[in-house]
Amino acid sequence: MASLSPSTSVLGIRKAKHLLRRACFHYSKPTLNYFATLTPAQAVSELSVNTTTPWQDPYDTTTNNQNGSIDGFWIHNGNPPSSYPYGQNKKRGIVTGWWWYNMLKQNCLKHKLVYFLHTCFTVSKNNGAGKSSYFYDYLKLLDFYALGSIKTLAKKISFDNAMLYYLDNTTNNKNNPNENYAREFLELFTILKGPQIAQGNYTNYTEDDIQQAARVFSGIKVKPLRDTVDPDTGIPFGYVNVSQHDTGQKEFSSAFSNQTIGGGTDQEGVIDEVDDFVEMIFSNLETAKSYCRKAYRFFVRRELGSDVENNIISPLSVQLMNSNYNLLSVVQTLLQSQHFYDEDNSDSTNEIVGGMVKPPVQFISELISLIDMPIPNPEASSSNAPSSWSIDQLDFYHFYWNFCHNTFFPGAGMNIFSPDSVAGYPGDYQGPNFDRSWFSSNTIVARYKTIESLISGKNKILGIQTNSNGNNYYQNIKVQFNCIDFISDSNNISDPYNSTTLVTELSELFFCESLDSDRLDYFTEILNDSNSGYWAAAWSDYITNGDDVQVKTRLDSLFTKLINAPEFQLM
Repeated sequence: MASLSPSTSVLGIRKAKHLLRRACFHYSKPTLNYFATLTPAQAVSELSVNTTTPWQDPYDTTTNNQNGSIDGFWIHNGNPPSSYPYGQNKKRGIVTGWWWYNMLKQNCLKHKLVYFLHTCFTVSKNNGAGKSSYFYDYLKLLDFYALGSIKTLAKKISFDNAMLYYLDNTTNNKNNPNENYAREFLELFTILKGPQIAQGNYTNYTEDDIQQAARVFSGIKVKPLRDTVDPDTGIPFGYVNVSQHDTGQKEFSSAFSNQTIGGGTDQEGVIDEVDDFVEMIFSNLETAKSYCRKAYRFFVRRELGSDVENNIISPLSVQLMNSNYNLLSVVQTLLQSQHFYDEDNSDSTNEIVGGMVKPPVQFISELISLIDMPIPNPEASSSNAPSSWSIDQLDFYHFYWNFCHNTFFPGAGMNIFSPDSVAGYPGDYQGPNFDRSWFSSNTIVARYKTIESLISGKNKILGIQTNSNGNNYYQNIKVQFNCIDFISDSNNISDPYNSTTLVTELSELFFCESLDSDRLDYFTEILNDSNSGYWAAAWSDYITNGDDVQVKTRLDSLFTKLINAPEFQLM
């Protein structure tokens, strides 16, 4: 029977890998070894710490092709967003690079929760969400509430400039209502549809409720200058045009006990009206259940049987409501449970450890951390702006923007923070496949060519390009992985002369489960070439003479096959 009872034994390597993959986007070998010594409660407590991001403010190092200037810290230099009419797609991409780098430098639950909240309150950055600075504010808002109340976030997101643009609520007026945001707020963001029991009646709400909700949200507008700041968060937000707000009383259906909400007549009153509306939605247990089901599919596994509904979702939903919708507390309970670690049953058909396909952001972040891949350091702060951009700062832009953002992510089926629809990415919401959607014939090439790109330092996903002179070339990605350096480090491999030890230790680091003898033989054969002593002799020759051709060729092949193995696609 599925159980939320806490797992209390020390994690060990296998369970520590499982926790770090699900709670974070990556881990390194030293991090893994440390967490393996902790109990689930100790580990989850450490992962829940609210950390300070190393890269404080995003900046644009590139020349603005329209006027020849460099925009630098365009979000924090005091100029209004309208000062930067050009290159907004690029700037939104730079903001995602800022988020990704900070995530890559920290092992904490907060970054995973930010992404989870993005799947709950979706804004697609390149599909009508306004200026790049609005998207930055949106991410900051998710970050602010990642360890707090999802109910409070639901109130605040309704005034977020990017959301107001994205779902058109800035055009929602009392005499010309736009129901788009109100509909998605109920259908996708909060309580969700239940069974349709009559025309326009989805059990949890009705079409009339959508109309009333649109009246609640009427008159809430984008503040283009970002000069109005939420006193609770310090983040710019929209404003209320009271003359365009429907100040009448709103009457809701029996799904909400026929509750009525009075209309506000000034900005403070409208904020209170939205507050009352959100409180009404979140007082319904179905809202708590919808978030717990999302969290379960995000952190644990895709299937939700009756056992899980009764013994996991139901008690978690009560916990979520009783905690004022503190999402962290529910996720902590999940990540410490016997169920999460597959300790509550012996059914081999519903394994949780290794039971999900990695989304692209997990795949590339985990890969870079596992192989201890050095990437350029872009860290900077607008409060202490550099007089000129360093090579590292310029190289990070080229690595992230050209390789990660424009090549890997779209090739792997994930335009990062820019899903095709408000429902999000199919891998996060669309059954019955859910996470299996991340791995298909359309996305496999990007995954398989990633390790080749990192080893060669060339963009093998994009392939051969031709310059203006007719010469062929591969795009330089500004980073390169040296597999010899990696296995020469005794912190990574205890005995690089021993092919079995080398493969075993790499697979224990990379894969969810230990290799069986057939798979172990397959990978060691890459090094040995039908001769059990070949690898030891080749490594000895490299150490003695410095000739790395043989060992590099075989190690490149080994790392490529390990990373492209089915086992590495799972988490």
